[in-house]
Amino acid sequence: MKDKTLSVRLSERRKHKLYLYSLQKEKTITALIEDWVDGLKLKENKDNTEGG
Repeated sequence: MKDKTLSVRLSERRKHKLYLYSLQKEKTITALIEDWVDGLKLKENKDNTEGG
Protein backbone atom coordinates (compact mmCIF):
# COMPACT_ATOMS: atom_id res chain seq x y z
CA MET A 1 0.00 0.00 0.00
CA LYS A 2 1.33 3.40 -0.96
CA ASP A 3 0.73 6.17 1.56
CA LYS A 4 -1.21 9.22 0.45
CA THR A 5 -1.26 12.78 1.75
CA LEU A 6 -4.40 14.35 3.18
CA SER A 7 -4.65 18.08 3.72
CA VAL A 8 -7.04 19.38 6.35
CA ARG A 9 -7.88 22.98 7.18
CA LEU A 10 -8.09 23.71 10.90
CA SER A 11 -8.11 26.86 12.95
CA GLU A 12 -4.85 27.58 14.73
CA ARG A 13 -6.61 26.82 18.04
CA ARG A 14 -7.73 23.36 16.89
CA LYS A 15 -4.35 22.59 15.37
CA HIS A 16 -2.65 23.48 18.65
CA LYS A 17 -5.16 21.41 20.63
CA LEU A 18 -4.51 18.40 18.40
CA TYR A 19 -0.76 18.91 18.80
CA LEU A 20 -1.05 19.04 22.60
CA TYR A 21 -3.26 15.94 22.61
CA SER A 22 -0.70 14.08 20.51
CA LEU A 23 2.00 14.96 23.04
CA GLN A 24 -0.14 13.75 25.94
CA LYS A 25 -0.83 10.45 24.17
CA GLU A 26 2.78 10.17 22.96
CA LYS A 27 1.57 9.58 19.40
CA THR A 28 1.97 11.43 16.14
CA ILE A 29 -0.99 13.30 14.71
CA THR A 30 -0.93 10.81 11.84
CA ALA A 31 -1.23 7.92 14.33
CA LEU A 32 -4.15 9.64 16.09
CA ILE A 33 -6.01 10.12 12.81
CA GLU A 34 -5.28 6.54 11.68
CA ASP A 35 -6.62 5.22 15.00
CA TRP A 36 -9.76 7.31 14.60
CA VAL A 37 -10.35 6.15 11.02
CA ASP A 38 -9.71 2.52 11.95
CA GLY A 39 -12.33 2.82 14.70
CA LEU A 40 -15.08 4.00 12.35
CA LYS A 41 -17.94 1.55 11.99
CA LEU A 42 -19.37 1.11 8.52
CA LYS A 43 -22.74 -0.36 7.68
CA GLU A 44 -22.53 -3.81 6.17
CA ASN A 45 -23.00 -3.61 2.42
CA LYS A 46 -22.08 -6.42 0.06
CA ASP A 47 -21.07 -3.78 -2.52
CA ASN A 48 -18.45 -2.17 -0.20
CA THR A 49 -14.86 -2.70 -1.30
CA GLU A 50 -11.55 -1.75 0.30
CA GLY A 51 -9.91 1.48 -0.81
CA GLY A 52 -13.10 3.11 -1.98
